[in-house]
Amino acid sequence: MDPEKVEAAITSKTKAVIPVHLYGHPADMDPIAEICQKHGLQLIEDAAQSHGAIYKGDKIARHASMSCFSFYPGKNLGAVGEGGALVTNDEDLLKRAQALRNHGSYERYFHEEIGFNYRMEGIQGAVLSVKLPHLESWNGGRKKVSDTYHNLMNNPKVVLPAQADWAESVWHLFVVRVKEREAFIKHIEENKVGYGVHYPVPLHLQKCYAHLELGEGAFPVAENLAAECVSLPVFPELSETQVNRVVEVVNGF
Repeated sequence: MDPEKVEAAITSKTKAVIPVHLYGHPADMDPIAEICQKHGLQLIEDAAQSHGAIYKGDKIARHASMSCFSFYPGKNLGAVGEGGALVTNDEDLLKRAQALRNHGSYERYFHEEIGFNYRMEGIQGAVLSVKLPHLESWNGGRKKVSDTYHNLMNNPKVVLPAQADWAESVWHLFVVRVKEREAFIKHIEENKVGYGVHYPVPLHLQKCYAHLELGEGAFPVAENLAAECVSLPVFPELSETQVNRVVEVVNGF
């Protein structure tokens, strides 16, 4: 990320900057925090995919005004249904978030603004309480799988995900880049290896943002990445045999 380009994108209407710790890898928070401080902006972390990730020796969710976690069942720490959490040390943000999740009510039956019904079910909290102590070991299992991939995958057609020297990813996803994506997908399908294609359409090309009139070519890096990315299996329950099979298939493309 180029801090100067990020800063240039800030407009007078911007209220907050929300970096995403994508695929379990922390964003580089320090330069973003400097921009926010300079312009008086709130810094909010999207940590939905990065439970337990580390940025410069410290856990994420400690570098922003507020951090947002998802407990969707497929996350590193997942419930058995929908759920999420906000964490903050800012008392004003805390009260506002608590009100917004409860129909804009600061006091029962009195609504100061239009809010939402975002209260998480008790059963989700109970499940998460049981699973939370296992998060570190599960993340370790993901790291073991990703380490094997990095050590054994050697196909020049397949670009492996990098990890910055200031970060410790929790490998929510293991996303490779392949220019010949359709052929690659056909190859791994024929060899019975699971895969995913996450975010195949960049935001600026989504129909809901058509009013911005940002067509193809507006963000070429995002467009190229969206056309090349493929997610390979990565979860702590993968056996050594299964991991080696994925490596064999990828290297055989």
